[in-house]
Amino acid sequence: MHESIINYISKFVSLNSEELSVVESCMKFREIPKKILLLNAGDICNFEAYILKGCIREYFIDHRGQELTLEFAVEDWWVSDITSFENQLPSTMYIETLEDCQLLVLSRESKDELLARVPKLERMFRLMIQRHLSVLQKRLFRTVSYTAMDKLEEFTKRYPSLSQRVPQHYIASYLGITPEFLSRLRNRQLKVK
Repeated sequence: MHESIINYISKFVSLNSEELSVVESCMKFREIPKKILLLNAGDICNFEAYILKGCIREYFIDHRGQELTLEFAVEDWWVSDITSFENQLPSTMYIETLEDCQLLVLSRESKDELLARVPKLERMFRLMIQRHLSVLQKRLFRTVSYTAMDKLEEFTKRYPSLSQRVPQHYIASYLGITPEFLSRLRNRQLKVK
């Protein structure tokens, strides 16, 4: 069992060795190379994955054919299309590895088995959903009320290492600006410092 998932779970609930064995039996280790689509729009998401190593991007394509980044996920985060996974509906987004990744993956069946055999994990998943909803609400607020410079400063403060791991055009897409405008904002930041 990977220590990082044990540490993650222990933030929410306490599990004994038998319960940890159930977790280990339900989660499948996967190594996925970079630039692989884990989910295509139109497909039904059949996984929830805990990231041991790597960086993943969730995005959708708008009516103009532009890719808009919704979220980046890195080590110690989970990635999935929750709506598609839980309701078995076609996804509206893509999930792509940006780096070589190591994941612990739950299928719908293995998650159902896990929750049936270790019911206290319901609490962990509920708290994860609440935390995720809170993050999305804050992101929505920043999207509609912050200036581009404010969004960049918040992004840099919140995710200091991502600028070195993620191509700049994906960061621009996440911020809702063009790559050229992001470059101008970064130059302004450097002049101020």
